[in-house]
Amino acid sequence: MRYAVSHLTTLKYASPLAQARFNIRLKPAPWPGQTVSGHVLTVDPLPWVRTDTPGAYLVNETRITIEQPIVQLRIESRFTAEVAPPGDRAAGPAGPSVGELRSMALARRDLTATSPASYFFASPIAKPVPDIARWAAGIVRDTMPVIDAGRALMSAIHGQFAFDGAATLPDTPPDEAFAKRRGVCQDFAHVMVVAARACGIPAAYVSGYLRTLPPPGQQRLVGADAMHAWVNLWCGEELGWIGFDPTNDMRAGTDHIFIAMGRDYGDVAPIDGVFRGSTRQAMFFSVDVAPLDSA
Repeated sequence: MRYAVSHLTTLKYASPLAQARFNIRLKPAPWPGQTVSGHVLTVDPLPWVRTDTPGAYLVNETRITIEQPIVQLRIESRFTAEVAPPGDRAAGPAGPSVGELRSMALARRDLTATSPASYFFASPIAKPVPDIARWAAGIVRDTMPVIDAGRALMSAIHGQFAFDGAATLPDTPPDEAFAKRRGVCQDFAHVMVVAARACGIPAAYVSGYLRTLPPPGQQRLVGADAMHAWVNLWCGEELGWIGFDPTNDMRAGTDHIFIAMGRDYGDVAPIDGVFRGSTRQAMFFSVDVAPLDSA
């Protein structure tokens, strides 16, 4: 499936600010089954310095420095993506058991961006939460195949949590979202990451997009008008990383467009930064993921 993706972010400030630095993570990182072409990232006004570099995890970062006073910053990302169906991985083996997977992950010695070692332990946002660990222990057993475990956690979050954009904020920690049983895709992904790691399953936070309009006869996916978040679980040497979307209770497939993968939201946040001074800030964004194929 081919898509034309556009993402426009506008930052407005109540008074002029200068000496600002931002990190932008909107260029898709390489991902199996996905081909990206024609990526263009436009920043207005032009930054004093711009550096494009790979991030610490599976993420591309653009770092910009603004020296001149501004009251508005406009960031637009555009590209075309082709996403292949997951193929045999969707209906194939269920992978090793959770207990076997834990031993396999601990035996790995590489520290690359896709190594399970980076996603096996606590991270700044996805810290251990005893309540989430106890909840997950009632769902996942060591003898359960890892695919079944991922599906069970995903479906439990979808069934027990309500999508509510007013219940949480971007900095709401996973324990608070878990206690409320409400939130958005970012919250559900963080809860699933913490739960999976508590069970010994390497889990990563994924940022990306969903197609804006569904195929004829299908329901629109939740979270389609903004950046979306789901979870990748490392399912062993043979299966590798597989995506689970707890917001929509589905495996990541041709409706999901991958941008970046990290330990939690902090590693892959689309935009963050600092500026000198104090002023009110407002952020506006629009996202469009338009299918280029008839299917």
